[in-house]
Parts: sequence; structure tokens; C-alpha cells
Amino acid sequence: MTTVELVTVSLPDDLVRDIDRREIDRSRFVTEAVRREIDRLRRTELHRSLMNPHSEGALLAEQGIEEWADGLPVEDAEALVDSCFGRAVRWAPGEGWVEEAA
Repeated sequence: MTTVELVTVSLPDDLVRDIDRREIDRSRFVTEAVRREIDRLRRTELHRSLMNPHSEGALLAEQGIEEWADGLPVEDAEALVDSCFGRAVRWAPGEGWVEEAA
């Protein structure tokens, strides 16, 4: 079971009334709303990261997954990378990740 921490949050009175009109359990409502917002922020951060990769990530993309995998110890490469699956992609500056032509 998840532990719960009591926090004090100030909300405008009209917002509290709107919540109370729609939901009996105010805490559950606020918890679910905060979780949705955190999930949205994570997706936004991931999208921003994919569109502007860290320089080491861009280097890895330029190097290619197979070359990278070739540099791994055999037991690690076999466990982590199977080039038979997925689609070939490459990083295109200004465009982001694009699928390579077959």
C-alpha cells in the first residue's frame, strides 16, 4: 500500500466548489488531476528530449545502433540488441528522428 503524506494546498474557492460539485472525494480528485498533469509533463519532456537529443545521443545515432552494439561485450549485445526488429531510423538535424528508406 502506498503511504500518504498530508499536504496543505491553497486553491481558489470557486475551484473548490467546482470540485465538490463533481466529486465526493476531493483528495482523490486532486490526486488524479496531479497525476495526469505529471504524466503530461513527462510526455512533453520526452518529446523535447527526442527533438533535441543530448550530444552523446546524437553521436550514438550517427554511429548507428549496429556499430554501437558491435562495441559491446558479446553477452551484452545479444541480450540488448536484436537488429532484426524495429525500423531503421536516423537523426536529421531540424527534423528529428526520421525513418530510413528501405
